[in-house]
Amino acid sequence: MNKIRSVTIDLDGTLLDTAPDLGAAANAMLVELGHTPYPIATITEFVGLGIPNLVTRCLPGIDVEAQANAMAIFRKYYAIENGRQSRVYAGVLEALAAFRQAALPMAVVTNKATAFTDPLLQTTNLAQWFAFAISGDTLAQKKPHPAQLLHACERFGTSPQENLHIGDSATDAAAARAAGCPVLLVSYGYDAGVPVQDVDCDGIVGSLLDAARRVI
Repeated sequence: MNKIRSVTIDLDGTLLDTAPDLGAAANAMLVELGHTPYPIATITEFVGLGIPNLVTRCLPGIDVEAQANAMAIFRKYYAIENGRQSRVYAGVLEALAAFRQAALPMAVVTNKATAFTDPLLQTTNLAQWFAFAISGDTLAQKKPHPAQLLHACERFGTSPQENLHIGDSATDAAAARAAGCPVLLVSYGYDAGVPVQDVDCDGIVGSLLDAARRVI
């Protein structure tokens, strides 16, 4: 950790608690399609692998055509809800300031689509901290594939071994391991049913500020 030269950070569940917005959009979709809404806590368990995964888990067993229709409906509602109730987790702003003070460039690496990533970062005033964001549709592959992290390192001009990735799930850890990046996981967030304590990573932290203190 003492040779870190850049930092990539997951968005949903690491920087921001976005479950209320995702839940509102998902339930609006379900109601329009004639289904019973889920508790937000249940929808939270579906978060982490992008919108297609979220929609499929809300509507298990649907065919390809029905999924495409459901995704269009979800996107319609999420465009309205995105950022409305999302909140920045405790310690995030302090950590971002610490990384900047240490001259460590930062980027967001998320499976969220670009159409929602950029407005969310702007609405929550987080965009100012990051050199760029790599979303789920920026490249052909997304986490747990290593492509996004390798692309970030290329843009930073750092090697994977010099880039710390911080996330909240096994998906983040798998992407980092495949890319060759050290990885810390926060103890909160959206673990998609796999507790971070059971995940191969370089450490678990209680806040993003705790992660910053590990490397600064």
